[in-house]
Amino acid sequence: MKEGIHPDYREVVFVDMSNGFKFITRSTVGTRETIKMDDGKEYPMFKLDVSAESHPFYTGAQQRVSETGRVEKFRQKFARSGKAA
Repeated sequence: MKEGIHPDYREVVFVDMSNGFKFITRSTVGTRETIKMDDGKEYPMFKLDVSAESHPFYTGAQQRVSETGRVEKFRQKFARSGKAA
């Protein structure tokens, strides 16, 4: 590889700010802060708003919209407002 043209690819700690979950992976993301992990090493740290540990889709907390009866509710609601063409 040519010198000086590739970004710094190193181990980075990603921290989910909503629940404190931390994981280490290799990345080129730019960071300003560092964190000391349980292994005694200090790593660059990147803060995340959401990760797979806190996102409703992955945790199973996502609520699905029920499609049953939606058309009927619409028709009942607007049946009084005008005549069908």
